[in-house]
Amino acid sequence: MAPERRKQLLLAVALMCMGAFAFDRLALTPGLVVWNERSARILELEKNIAESDGLLQRETALKERWESMKGRSLPARVSDAESTVLQSVGRWAGDSGLSVTSLKPRWNRLGPMAQTLEFQLEGSGNMESVAKFLYALETDPLPLKVEDMLISAQDDQGDRLVLSARFSDLVLEETSP
Repeated sequence: MAPERRKQLLLAVALMCMGAFAFDRLALTPGLVVWNERSARILELEKNIAESDGLLQRETALKERWESMKGRSLPARVSDAESTVLQSVGRWAGDSGLSVTSLKPRWNRLGPMAQTLEFQLEGSGNMESVAKFLYALETDPLPLKVEDMLISAQDDQGDRLVLSARFSDLVLEETSP
């Protein structure tokens, strides 16, 4: 092959290599990055749509469950809510044989539409009465949550136990539609 022809061929190959390199750096690689980012975003949006469709399909059941939960919650008035819990604690203590020595309510505001009613209970009894009281507290239809609990022995044999429990309930204020 003639040296002049070889020079032209090498120059053409070098220019094609530089063009391919420039095309890769300026168009192909950035395009693939954007393509992959958009593909990931599309997958994320499709997942969100599927979750939204699931929520829409369960809307009626979720609303019914929410209304049921709201119906079982404590009344929004302070005196009514405290009275409801005090009556329940009295019933549980009477049924279980637990001697309640102290029951202190405390209100905590969570926001403009909700607050918690928290009770600190101190009581004593034998193992059976403490167990029955705790079982009644946990299985009652009132949606109470036991926050803290401490059971300790009052005597050396462990026949008398002291129960210290803190439980609470969420109180929702009514909203006008």
